[in-house]
Amino acid sequence: MEKVMISVTGLGAQPGSHNVQTACFQAALDQVWRAGGGVVQVPAGRYLIGSIRLRSNTTLYLCAGAELYGVRDPAAYRVLENDALEPLPAQWISEKGWEPFRKGVVRSYDFMKPCSPWTNGLIRAVGAENVAVIGEPGSLIDGQDCYDENGEEYYRGPHGVSMHYCRNVTLRGYTIRNTGNWAHLIYHTVGICVSSVIVQGGHDGVHCRGCTNITVQNCEFYTGDDCIAGCANVNVLVTDCVFNTACSGLRFGGTNVLVRNSKFYGPAKFFFRGSLSTEEKRNGAQAHRPHRVNMLSAFTYLADFSVPILEEPGNIIIKDCTIDNVDRFLCYNFSGNAHWQTCKPLASIRFENIQAKDIAMPLTAYGSAELPVELTLKHIDVAFRDDVTDVDFLHLAYYGKVVLDDVHVTAKGDLHLVKRWTQGDISINNVTCSAPENEWIVDAEEAFYCQAI
Repeated sequence: MEKVMISVTGLGAQPGSHNVQTACFQAALDQVWRAGGGVVQVPAGRYLIGSIRLRSNTTLYLCAGAELYGVRDPAAYRVLENDALEPLPAQWISEKGWEPFRKGVVRSYDFMKPCSPWTNGLIRAVGAENVAVIGEPGSLIDGQDCYDENGEEYYRGPHGVSMHYCRNVTLRGYTIRNTGNWAHLIYHTVGICVSSVIVQGGHDGVHCRGCTNITVQNCEFYTGDDCIAGCANVNVLVTDCVFNTACSGLRFGGTNVLVRNSKFYGPAKFFFRGSLSTEEKRNGAQAHRPHRVNMLSAFTYLADFSVPILEEPGNIIIKDCTIDNVDRFLCYNFSGNAHWQTCKPLASIRFENIQAKDIAMPLTAYGSAELPVELTLKHIDVAFRDDVTDVDFLHLAYYGKVVLDDVHVTAKGDLHLVKRWTQGDISINNVTCSAPENEWIVDAEEAFYCQAI
């Protein structure tokens, strides 16, 4: 059966109008779905919309020059509550808003259910299969930094693309910017391909939790928050991407994760919005100094209790990448000091063929006494910033085996190659240090401390 194709303008959408066009967009999407699937085409022009829902076998296709702008009213993003076509089961619905982390208090994650104020988004899909958002070059999705005083951290508004319990998701070709919260929230989904997408400003670029078979390729992330984030993910490929952020390039946890042929660099082109004043957040202020723009880490581990982690996190490989002007390129800290790294520890991580320069802080691998981490650094060239003195290259605690193979470290100040707080197996082969003074392995006496980032 031939797929149906409908233009939103055929159902009354008017490019350039100051009127909200949500109803026209949803009518087109629903008509295609009723016909068994197809494509909803958005011609060139600017459209102001609230939340819309994609259903199974439906593609939202943005032509060159098509620009979707989200309204700056959080009340316009409750598309799921009154959906008579595909009402959600009661267990997927919650009125609970975002709940902040409080040390020593068990956190409820009901606010992360598919239908809740926190999971609102400009483009929604729940329980759908074979859905896609595809943009031609020059297409745009802009969330206009929608402010919500009741949202996360009391300012974050709706996400850009928000999807739960889907199968076979394709996101390709568009630029997405200034989303009120994450650009892409994807939970409990199987089969995700994100390609040739550019993310600018806003918060996390792609955030997946409890997902399987994820590919992110040829994407560019210029974010104020993490570029790619999430946990409890299985079978992940990230390739040929650009990471530029005021937080972490990857704040990620998963099993069988390969990151390759990518570039990580700072400082960020877009600042961290959490550093704005309340008035600036309310007014959708854009980037200006002196708000924080330093890139914290190329890779930070993530494992919290928001979704079940069914497989042992590990076999994470980062290879053939460049890292430039980043504070540190590994932060694994299972000490309890970093509350986002508290659920399941990481079994193994490997860096191979990495060129890193202008690094400010040590690599940190603080594992679990129950599951000591295995770390491999092979074919690594690291240069610390000129103003960094008395450098530690690698901080270790609760590690099983660490392999340093063909590693070269350059520092202007004195260097400790390894500073460790517990004993473990360290294999050193073809390691060289360019520093005034250096020591290979130092057993630290003081208590371990790693700043949570």
